[in-house]
Amino acid sequence: MWERRRDSKLEQTRKKLFEKLSRRLRSKDVVEAMKNVPRERFVPADDRHIAYLDIPLAIGGGQTISQPYIVGLMTEALQIQPDDRVLEVGTGSGYQAAVLAELAHRGAVVTVERRPELAARAEGVLRGMGYQNLRYRLSGIVLGCPEDGPYDAIIVTAAAPKLPPSLLDQLALGGRMVVPVGTLEQQELVLALRTGEGYSLKMLGPCRFVPLLGPDGFPSAQGMGPAGQV
Repeated sequence: MWERRRDSKLEQTRKKLFEKLSRRLRSKDVVEAMKNVPRERFVPADDRHIAYLDIPLAIGGGQTISQPYIVGLMTEALQIQPDDRVLEVGTGSGYQAAVLAELAHRGAVVTVERRPELAARAEGVLRGMGYQNLRYRLSGIVLGCPEDGPYDAIIVTAAAPKLPPSLLDQLALGGRMVVPVGTLEQQELVLALRTGEGYSLKMLGPCRFVPLLGPDGFPSAQGMGPAGQV
């Protein structure tokens, strides 16, 4: 589907990363999905030699591609099935969307981005890789994309001050959502499960993401540091 040749040093770093992720993540399916996505395609050319370090990397516009371990942890928590309908809030580089598309290969992944330049760049990369189950949207008045829902899984790749009510409403019964929740300086990854009685919550650990702006988000991006990392 895409060019897989890498120089030997990049391949060595990639091997070490996935050895580490295989020890830290429980889901073999998630690790395999991440192996299938060439992270170097989603980072600036000058950073491709460090694409497989377990760190977040800047992609421009004050945004980042998340630390691989965080990508794996959030994806694993969603327990995505092949036929699931998935919503990603914050396309960014497009890397997380590709991992989701690998897992929901018989379903659909709707990815939403508020910055047109990032959305266009990510869509170009993803279309070039041949994904047929991805749907691209620009952010509207309402957070997420309710017209394409409900969703079996929702992932939010930016920090919110509280669980976003508008996204909870877009979850199907039995649906799962992972979102960083907290202050501008520090957040906790939260897994929300929609049940017949409401929502059950599980804390997955501390993290730090760029802020979610607009509906259900922060009014300002001031005070944020590197995103998508523990």
